[in-house]
Amino acid sequence: MAEAPDVSVVGLLCRTSDREEYRASGARAVAEAIAARVGTTARMVGTPGEPQEGDFDADLRDARGFLLEAGGQLSDAFHEGRFPILCAGACSICVTTLPVLARERPDAFVLWLDAHADFNSPKTTPSRFLGGMCLAGACGVWATGFEGALLDPTRVVMCGVRDVDPGELELLDVHHVSRIEKPSRLVDALAGREVFVHLDVDVLDPSVVSGLAHPARGGFSAHGLTTMLAGVARASTVIGVEVAGCPSVEAAEVVAPVVAALLAR
Repeated sequence: MAEAPDVSVVGLLCRTSDREEYRASGARAVAEAIAARVGTTARMVGTPGEPQEGDFDADLRDARGFLLEAGGQLSDAFHEGRFPILCAGACSICVTTLPVLARERPDAFVLWLDAHADFNSPKTTPSRFLGGMCLAGACGVWATGFEGALLDPTRVVMCGVRDVDPGELELLDVHHVSRIEKPSRLVDALAGREVFVHLDVDVLDPSVVSGLAHPARGGFSAHGLTTMLAGVARASTVIGVEVAGCPSVEAAEVVAPVVAALLAR
């Protein structure tokens, strides 16, 4: 039986592209719930800012320091030999975390669990919301202004994605991003790989968690997602996870055992 990893749970509280009041409090709640579940103490970084309807370029400018901190937290955990669990208000942290992953663990794949692909560009985005463009930015589809490595989009495997804009869908196809519709096929797709998991809480069905900013019907049940991730953990080498979009303490209690399944061996 494999030795349990040394887990680092970090709540990233500063605003990145947050447009809802709950974002920072949700990040704190889910970090604390996960830490309690895996038997450690969560560490909080940053001070919450006021939510606002920011344009992506304004958010990149205003949140630049904190976004760099998010990537730095992941890098530190890897260098210290710890299993990183980063909890943030918005998926936007991935503009720095996933490039860090590409630099530090170039052979790793990203399992993208989200109701949304977050693969718009400045030319395709209908909302100009950084959170809807962040994965594409991490993959170099558009310039975020951060220097360094870029994530190879062919190393992204999506599951649970079901709300995709037309221009975004074209970009996914052009950049050969894998999309798996049947969860039963996910384990085979990732078997033997190093895997970093991106988990937006809205991958769960809105009947499971209420208060989501961008709910989309047809998501996972908590049991279904937990079972699937336990299978991924057995078949792959999971090296870390980032969690975003937790709307409440109640949702955090649902998400914590899901994330804990990734530590199963």
